[in-house]
Amino acid sequence: MAKFFASMSANDHHKHVGKPAAIVARVVFTLIALALPLCSALSKRIAPPTVTPVIHEGVRYVAPTDDGRRAYVEVWDVQTNKRLWELTVFTNRIDPKLEEDVQWVFIKSLSLRDGMLMVTSERGKTYQVDLKTKTVTQFDAAQSAAPDAAAQGHEIPQAVARAITNGSLSKQYDLSFRMNPFYLRGDFNGDGNTDVAFLVQHRSTRKIGIAIVHGATDKVIILGAGVAIGNGGDDFEWMDSWRVLSKDSAAREGGKTNAPDFRGDALFVEKSEAASALIYWNGKRYVWSQQGD
Repeated sequence: MAKFFASMSANDHHKHVGKPAAIVARVVFTLIALALPLCSALSKRIAPPTVTPVIHEGVRYVAPTDDGRRAYVEVWDVQTNKRLWELTVFTNRIDPKLEEDVQWVFIKSLSLRDGMLMVTSERGKTYQVDLKTKTVTQFDAAQSAAPDAAAQGHEIPQAVARAITNGSLSKQYDLSFRMNPFYLRGDFNGDGNTDVAFLVQHRSTRKIGIAIVHGATDKVIILGAGVAIGNGGDDFEWMDSWRVLSKDSAAREGGKTNAPDFRGDALFVEKSEAASALIYWNGKRYVWSQQGD
């Protein structure tokens, strides 16, 4: 009997000990099973960046993101929408032992500088593409002069990109980067929507001007660049600075010259230490209010 009870006690002990161990094992396996998809998801890279196209002299430069093994640019004729050529800027070395997509590196931004297409990768490396010879070299910023306004090419607002890509603007005008900033935002016609003013250059006459895109309608209005306005004439080559004045500030500034009530924000344009003016919407068109000689 003693042996029987001893045996029973031992068996009960193993049963009680084995059952929790089995439960723990099942929990561990379950957690591992749940963690595997999570780890797999975490190993996937995020979506590639959306790169704003660069448009210059009737040609559009874009950076597709359909090939993770190489980063390349396509060049399109804006007017005919025909692809002219493409060029590989850099390639990604793929290690077959690792997840492939996390090894992809895409183009982050495009811009134009001194006639060169500047291509910046997600890792911060910049490549310089000679548009005449189609040669690619890695750009060393330390050896370069301070960047000018053209380096902002990749920051073109969507409203400006649409106006250039979809409208008739691209047939006659190029974006101008002669001043920094080359575009300004404001509610210029007072309709409560954000409008964008940006510098343009007439392709044939090379005259400088301002294009204003109304946010609500995407309508484009050209001032200068062959279209005369007030004392500004039809070429704003003289202008070396500009800024936005709020409706109230413009009214105070314009009051010095008895300007009428302002419907919205105004553009303050000037030639340093020479002359300045306000450009504002009077309800029908943009007009010129001279502020100084």
